[in-house]
Amino acid sequence: MPSPMFRPLPRRKLAAVTTALPDGGHGAPAIDPYLWLEDVMGEAPLAWVAAQNAVALDELQGRPEYAPLRERLGTILDSNERIPHVRRHGAYYYNFWRDANHVRGIWRRTTLASYALPEPQWDTVLDLDALAADEGENWVWHGVTSLYPAGERCLVSLSRGGGDAAVVREFDVSSRCFVDDGFQLAEAKSDVAWIDADTIFVSTDFGPGSLTTSGYPRIVKEWRRGTPLAAARTVFEAATDDLGVGAWKDFTPGHTHQFISRQIGFYSSELFLRDGNGLTRIDKPLDANAFTVRDQLVIELRSDWTVGDSTYPQGALLATGLQAFLDGTRRFDVLFAPTATSSLDGVAATRSALLLNVLDNVKNRLVELSHVDGAWQRRDVDAPAFGTLEVSALDEIESSQYFLTVTDFLHPTTLYLAEAGTDARAPLKSLPGFFDAAPYQVTQYHATSPDGTRVPYFVVMGADAKLDGSNPTVLYGYGGFEISLKPFYSGVTGAAWLGQGGVYVLANIRGGGEFGPRWHQAALQQHRQRAFDDFIAVAEDLGRRGITSPRHLGIMGGSNGGLLVGAALTQRPELFNAVVCQVPLLDMRRYHRLLAGASWMGEYGDPDDAAAWDHIARYSPYHNVSADRRYPRVLFTTSTRDDRVHPGHARKMVARMREQGHDVLYWENTEGGHAGAANNAQQAQMWALTYTFLLNQLR
Repeated sequence: MPSPMFRPLPRRKLAAVTTALPDGGHGAPAIDPYLWLEDVMGEAPLAWVAAQNAVALDELQGRPEYAPLRERLGTILDSNERIPHVRRHGAYYYNFWRDANHVRGIWRRTTLASYALPEPQWDTVLDLDALAADEGENWVWHGVTSLYPAGERCLVSLSRGGGDAAVVREFDVSSRCFVDDGFQLAEAKSDVAWIDADTIFVSTDFGPGSLTTSGYPRIVKEWRRGTPLAAARTVFEAATDDLGVGAWKDFTPGHTHQFISRQIGFYSSELFLRDGNGLTRIDKPLDANAFTVRDQLVIELRSDWTVGDSTYPQGALLATGLQAFLDGTRRFDVLFAPTATSSLDGVAATRSALLLNVLDNVKNRLVELSHVDGAWQRRDVDAPAFGTLEVSALDEIESSQYFLTVTDFLHPTTLYLAEAGTDARAPLKSLPGFFDAAPYQVTQYHATSPDGTRVPYFVVMGADAKLDGSNPTVLYGYGGFEISLKPFYSGVTGAAWLGQGGVYVLANIRGGGEFGPRWHQAALQQHRQRAFDDFIAVAEDLGRRGITSPRHLGIMGGSNGGLLVGAALTQRPELFNAVVCQVPLLDMRRYHRLLAGASWMGEYGDPDDAAAWDHIARYSPYHNVSADRRYPRVLFTTSTRDDRVHPGHARKMVARMREQGHDVLYWENTEGGHAGAANNAQQAQMWALTYTFLLNQLR
């Protein structure tokens, strides 16, 4: 279903709507003839989708590779040997689990002692399959927030079909029932947080004027139990053109605080401390993140910050006493400062320490910080020195223990139980080897972008593969929103691609966060072409090294990565023989008018601004695809239920390319939201279609 900000018009009216497109040089008509495909649930667009799906499914499911591949991927995705990651609520550790017998999933719990056993004793708390059947809904699990400290009262979010919009219901764990007279919210992109047993913060669709232009709530209210939502008291209102707003409570004994966050844009925000009915603005840079850890205020910088006679560098992590800061003191301890090759990849707080996850040349290492007698003590954690590390605290208020996840391309992911203050850790769970990793090797190379920037990328390939340009290769990239792409273990990739003789390449292009804010900001807005240049440079470098050649090279990306491969497709089609474009942005003239698109103008710029559009128009795939050029074959995939990136992007691009005579395939899943799939069976289908397409194009 469309988000509240998208009001579909009947087709007869849509057909009369015109969209001004740039004149000259971009191959686009003055009027968009495919605007009617933006009507997400319209009868005519859905009939068009059904026809396109039939063509793609008939071809790909008819290939001999498809059926065994789908069966194998289904076995991997449903495997009982997967790691059941848990989150603590009160005394128990909860996991949401899907498999062949629990298609929509079960929410279950166990104790930590039981979780450490090879076969934990699980207690099912909520069966989503049974709930969906009872209520006649296609529920998809969207998460839960519990009331500290007991964790027995929860606010459960359920999405219809996997979209971002969800209903919220209060759930009583002890009785295994939803609370009849409890807190409930209708379907919306809501944000909720507990204040106490009878009060919550709520940001939701309160009616006309309550949403931002991005489709997110702009008003935070305090809602008391037993009162109607309409009577909830307003705490804060953001501006209509802000991104959104949220609120939460820090329950740390002795350091209990309430906070309001005004998200102005994707990279700018204000933070307010709520004291009674008053709000105190935390005096931080707008583009910095800030949070509290007990008595300390921690600030993460996205740009240089000069305070008094001190300048703190972009990408640094600072700390100071919260009360002293509120009193006007501006003296900070520098907890982390970036280098040319390192950036801060994450921060986790336990009861006794801060754990800094540092990314150094796209490999993680851990640093532990303890605040003792007013000073920070630092030590390096003796963690595995390869691949990717992820850290999550068991409970940042009560426990010094944390989960450490270790993974890379060829070693199955292992989950450890660790504790601050020591390097000792105990393995809890590990994936099986879903594919034989022995024949493969991982190498990190660098390509040189046109402006001289060295761009790292990983190659996973057979150790005995010949460097004669004949290897079928998939190049994956993202390059946006300061998101880092790191080594990962995937049974799907291993079985469906590496095991079929393929080479997998992961590109760490600008726009991502691999080297901190500077790496991201280097490809922002008018500099977006740098991300595409980096990706193309990696593709060319693969050819120079003999790893592959255009005949055997495919590219794949989703969401912002869908824009990336769409731009690469239209700019350098001769470099590739296959493109997989997933849940993509493609019409960059209208992206800010579709669903959550307005929230991304900080990333791409405002197409309604002439200067910004001059840059955007040069790469917008929908406006640069041409009947006069020859393109590699493309598989576009999206979801009807994607209420973040509008499916109209992919629909219109396919219609346009088909009109121009290009050979493309299109598959739109009816469920799945922005993930593209709502359950394991749909994931197996999606990936089997994807890799069947790539195998047939690139071998």
